[in-house]
Order: sequence, then structure tokens, then C-alpha cells
Amino acid sequence: MSHDGSSTGTGAPAPSDRNSLTVGPNGPILLHDHHFIEQMAHFNRERIPERNVHAKGSGAFGTLEITGDISRYTCAAALQPGATTEALARFSTVAGELGSPDTWRDPRGFALKFYTSEGNWDLVGNNTPVFFIRDTMKFPHFIRSQKRRGGNGLRDNDMQWDFWTHNPESAHQVTWLMGDRGIPRTWRHMNGYGSHTYLLYNETGEKTWVKFHFISDQGVECLTQEEANRIAGEDSDHHRRDLYESIEAGEHPSWTLKVQLMPYEEAMTYRINPFDLTKVWPHGDYPLVDVGTLRLDRNPENHFAQIEQAAFEPSAVVPGIGFSPDKMLLGRVFAYADTHRHRLGTNYLQLPVNRHRVEGAYTYQFDGAMTFDHTGDRSKYAPNSYGEPYSDLTGPVVDGWETDGEMVREAYTLRADDDDFSQPGTLVRDVFDDAARDRFVGNVAGHLLGGVSEPILQRAFAYWSSVDAEIGRRIEDAVRADQGKDVAPGPTEAEEPIG
Repeated sequence: MSHDGSSTGTGAPAPSDRNSLTVGPNGPILLHDHHFIEQMAHFNRERIPERNVHAKGSGAFGTLEITGDISRYTCAAALQPGATTEALARFSTVAGELGSPDTWRDPRGFALKFYTSEGNWDLVGNNTPVFFIRDTMKFPHFIRSQKRRGGNGLRDNDMQWDFWTHNPESAHQVTWLMGDRGIPRTWRHMNGYGSHTYLLYNETGEKTWVKFHFISDQGVECLTQEEANRIAGEDSDHHRRDLYESIEAGEHPSWTLKVQLMPYEEAMTYRINPFDLTKVWPHGDYPLVDVGTLRLDRNPENHFAQIEQAAFEPSAVVPGIGFSPDKMLLGRVFAYADTHRHRLGTNYLQLPVNRHRVEGAYTYQFDGAMTFDHTGDRSKYAPNSYGEPYSDLTGPVVDGWETDGEMVREAYTLRADDDDFSQPGTLVRDVFDDAARDRFVGNVAGHLLGGVSEPILQRAFAYWSSVDAEIGRRIEDAVRADQGKDVAPGPTEAEEPIG
């Protein structure tokens, strides 16, 4: 039976959405006004914890269409020629909270969920091909250095540079961050990268290492620091608004999916460690191969249900795609799914936006809070005598790799070109032009002038001199000229070498 007006949560007609039930017009509210109690109790609980990182963002739905042919490398159904797969993309900043401006200088998250016929495949990367650290043990420390101080509750440049200069492997990512691409003009005008090295394997078990690149078909366009500061004050949701309005107007952004492919055996002897997330594979050695097109053409119907509750996790892979010895990737394989269990609940994969599209799939995950998918009285254990399917792989795995050695706490054995400063130096000298180098120096100097104290400031000058001697000199000259050589006192500590 239908009725006019709104409903209670149980579907019955709501008594009133304007007035609570009281004893006379001037009397107290009555406890048995169940509609008032329901409304207020739900209101008090309508916010879930925000993401610890990548809190501010938005996204859209679309498709991945495969137009190239890499079938000799992978049996993944979604990567076969002619395949079309529904996709969800979410873009975000890293350090800012839900209400922070879109145009802060920060890497941008580039998270993708593909609803494939073999299960969900999530590719959770950034708009940069590298990251600040190479070992996940450092990740909580890195993020806390980018967050707010415990005392005054303010973000602090001093903490950021303290962490970066104590961890020189960050130099490559910080060079990206302080360069032009540190602030994209829109999400449509930036590239996306899987960043990590993944494993591809075909039906015969042949293995190939791979890096995924999504190259913007709109071109790469960026904001200067001055433009970003102005927009942050005028429209803090600038990137979210641009994506939504562009799709609404029929301007559907797209990215060309390209891959770099490394033969499995070459990883053992290549001059840099191919699993180190602070390094790129030079395109001269491993050129980009066209695979297909990601196009976004549908806005979410409800931002909370379809974007805020979307859960992306690197652990979501499908047959034909596997992990690599990348220590950052392997740590994320645990961490992302675990944070979803905390933020959204044990059964977060049953939410419509996260639910797979595989008909007849059977899982031995049962019960828990908010269970609404179930299999009745079917067996909840394996093996069983009732004909329920279960997996029973024994022996070598097709998506694995060889390793040996004693247990150590060490992030990779150094190879010929495995220093921390060569690749960022190449980026500054060979990729940036003169104008980009000028903006880079201004960006770094401006950030260092934002409260960075000695001896952290001196370490920052040494950090950039290790990247490029001329750039380091120019950054120090710019800072010293502005501050008149009066440097704020800072923490007392012994001077430490960089590198």
C-alpha cells in the first residue's frame, strides 16, 4: 500500500517531518516519538570514518575497451582484444581531509575498479609513476609527517622536510611533486599510473613483469602555485566540479591504457631494481605498448553510496594478473582491505558499488555485521560432502616467483644504478625546460620558507644539491635571499649526510 508523504525507516508513513511530539505546544518531547528518535539517532551516525589518506576526492563510471593485443602475455579476460569492461574511477588528493581544497600541492590518487567477468580487478595508483618510499614499514611515518601536528593541529612544512631529508629515496617523488605536475589543472588533464610492478601470466604459465600507464587523451595541463592558491579560495571543489560538469555536458574524458613489459628473467639482472617504487623503467629500454581506452561517461547517482563507500584494494586481482616482489605493493595488499573493514565494515564487499559481477560465485566468507548476501543452508566449510565447490591448489603457483636467502630487514640489494638521486637529477636536467626549472626552484624555495627550521633546512639544501648541484645552489640562494640569512631555531640534532 502506498501513501502520500515520507516514510519511516521501516516503510510506514512518517507522522511529521516538521514537528516532534510534545506535551502541549510548550511541553517536553516524548520518548515514544519514535520517528523523532529514529531521525536523530540516524543523523548522529550518518558519517562514517573518512579515509586516513585520499580522503578528498570524487569519481565517475565508464568502460575499459581493449583495442590492442597483449594476449600473448596475459590470460586476463578483461585484457583480451575486443573486451569491454565496466569501470569506476576515483581521483583524490593524498594528505588533505574531506573539506580540504582540491588544488593543494599533493600527489593525486588514480584508483580504478574494473568489474570483470572473472571478478573485480582494482588498480590503485597515483598520477605519478613513483612514490616517496620503497618499504611499507615507513608508510605510517610518512603519512603522519604530512598530516597535522599534535599540538596546534596545523600541517607543518618542517615535519615534511624532516621526513623527506631523512629518507633520500623520496627525492624522485618530491621532484615530481614540486614540479609543474604537482598540481594538475583538472583530473581530466593528468596521467594515471599503476606505479607498482605487477606480474602478467598467460595460459601456459609464461610470466612477464608489467607497469600500467593511463595517458590522458585531453593532454597534461597543470596549474601554477599562484593559480592553485587563487582557485583554492574561489572554489575548493574545483576538480570535483570540473569532472562532474564535463561528463554532464557530454564531454567524456578518456585515457589510453599503455603498458611497459619486461621479460621475467631480465628482472634478475636489470641495472636498477625493477620492483623499487621510487624508480621508473626508462622508456628507451621498455617502450610503451598501446592496450586500450578508459572512458568515463556516467556520473554517480549518489556520491556517498557510490564514491565515498567505494573500496579500492590492490589485493583485488584476477587470473592473468599477479603481484611482484615490490615491498610497497605487498604491504598495500594487506593494508587497503583492512582499512575498508574498519571504515565500512566486515561485509564492505557486499555494498553494490563494491560487489563483483560474477554469476554463481561461491565464497566461504559468512555472517558478520550487515550481512545481506547469503547462501542459505549451504556448507560453510571446505572440504564438504554436499557437493559445494572449493579450491584445492597444491604445489607451485602460476602467479608466484622464486626467492631465497636468510630473513633480513632490508629494502632491496643495491644494483649498478640504484642510487636515490640519478633519476630525479635526470628529470630536472633532461625533462624540465628552463621555464619549468625556474618554477621548480620557486616552488621548492617557497615551501622551504614556510617554517622549515635548522638543521632541517640545511639538510634540504644538501638533498637538492645531491639531485643537481646547480638546482641545489639556486634553491639555497633563493631561500637565503628571502630570509636575510635569519633562520628560525629548530630541533637540535647532529648533522646527517644525505644519501
